[in-house]
Amino acid sequence: MHILLIHQAFAALDEPGGTRHHEIARYLGESGHRVTVIASPVSYLTGDSPLPPPPPSPFAKHPCGAPRTKRGRGVPLSERKGAGGGGEVVIQRAYTYSALHRSFVHRVFSFFSFMASSFMIGLRVRDVDLVWGTSPPIFQGVTAWLLARIKGVPFLFEVRDLWPAFAIAVGVLRNPILIRASQWLERFLYRRADRIVVNSPGFIEPVQDRGGRHVALVPNGADPGMFDPTADGAEFRAAHGLEGKFIALYAGAHGMSNDLDVLLDAAYQLRELTDIAIVLLGDGKEKPALMERALRMGLANVHFIPSVPKMEMGKALAAADACIAILKPIEMYKTVYPNKVFDYMAAGRPVILAIDGVIREVVESAEAGSFVPPGDADSLAAAIRAMAKTPREGKRLGRNGRRYVKGHFDRRELSGQMARIMESLVFQFPT
Repeated sequence: MHILLIHQAFAALDEPGGTRHHEIARYLGESGHRVTVIASPVSYLTGDSPLPPPPPSPFAKHPCGAPRTKRGRGVPLSERKGAGGGGEVVIQRAYTYSALHRSFVHRVFSFFSFMASSFMIGLRVRDVDLVWGTSPPIFQGVTAWLLARIKGVPFLFEVRDLWPAFAIAVGVLRNPILIRASQWLERFLYRRADRIVVNSPGFIEPVQDRGGRHVALVPNGADPGMFDPTADGAEFRAAHGLEGKFIALYAGAHGMSNDLDVLLDAAYQLRELTDIAIVLLGDGKEKPALMERALRMGLANVHFIPSVPKMEMGKALAAADACIAILKPIEMYKTVYPNKVFDYMAAGRPVILAIDGVIREVVESAEAGSFVPPGDADSLAAAIRAMAKTPREGKRLGRNGRRYVKGHFDRRELSGQMARIMESLVFQFPT
């Protein structure tokens, strides 16, 4: 089976960002399938467009076995990864306007540039059996649908975010004309997909209400093998001057949805407790404003650390004593399964969860952490303080979480589910 994936935000293990698709693609390659990925050379998380790395062969492997990813400015380039079992993963980079973090307008330019350039590259990819589109950004779904129809193969559409509903709820999308156009595009793609995959059970009903048919769930999860729950993170602590601290770590995007101002407010309440460090690891559009605000507030207990590649997240999470997941108190966010929560649990670290809904059900079923009401800085500060006072309880919660991920949300098992969905879709598709 030859699968064509259109994914602007695709990130490999040696890049910062979510690696769900890289991990699934590697599994497919190891299972004997071919995967061609058309991705952006611009990091969706940081907005950076780094120069290609020096001479090492694109076939080189990192010590952990993850393939090395080359990046380029503008010009498409291919990265061929031998995957074993007769399969392979090939990544082609399509031109993308790089100023996506400047404003909403620049972001739209970035989306449309990738939509057009990925389509042109996709036309040249031959012998495709299935086109895999994913949202957000939703515009690349149009490219995937059109390529599938031109090639006469099934279109699998993966919904990772209820866009535009989330964008409307958080206030990013306000223009009535753009809202109507976006909702029309969403319904158009849902109705024309031969199969829809969602990554959270909370998405199933909204997608069906908007015209989605044949909706399957392949939830977010984690690869427990990437994390050592017994590690103490000494290297990470020493590198950032965090020795001897109780570390409450947030790892992920610093965007409008993440409500990190509430975390700063909680840190302000904990500022006299010099043994507690609040660490924000990652990047995003709101990070400069957050750093400036923390400086104005005199928050010596808050540490901002740049994003790291996924293969280095194990070291970062090993240094954490508790991990924070937080989103704005918006009703729509009760539907989400954030990737970071599963990584926290796989690393054996207790979760302080400021997100209600379906992910709360997971954490509470696993007995893997504590829930605090979203938007409530007082409760968040109290939860961090309580976790710092009860380290043995935190370790117990962490062990519970890792055990639960291994039993219910192991990435390899979930990748197998995705492979079976694709195989059945190709087999049943009329030729």
